[in-house]
Amino acid sequence: MIACATLGDSMASGYAVVLTTVESRRRAEDLARRIVEEKLAACVQTYGVRSFYRWMGKVERGDEHLLIIKTTVDACAKLSEFIVANHGYKIPEIIQIPIIGGLPEYLHWIGVSSE
Repeated sequence: MIACATLGDSMASGYAVVLTTVESRRRAEDLARRIVEEKLAACVQTYGVRSFYRWMGKVERGDEHLLIIKTTVDACAKLSEFIVANHGYKIPEIIQIPIIGGLPEYLHWIGVSSE
């Protein structure tokens, strides 16, 4: 059975999705591969996106690549350090979203793959 959480449930499943964006497909693929090789995450998906953002007082537009990273909460600090050290942006996007539910077998796979 799939574990579906409600707002009243605990927010601490032990798993998280981390988002970051990079400037090119090549960098996205390299970063994704290295994150999985280092066992900082079980899976990383990459998608081409168009971003609109404010930078240095101007509204900018750019084509970027979004990385959706499935990992454990315990691995998030090391993952964040890795992203900062291997990212091309001065201030990289690093957003951690707790996973509050999901297929238990899939969540277990994230855990064993991120150790």
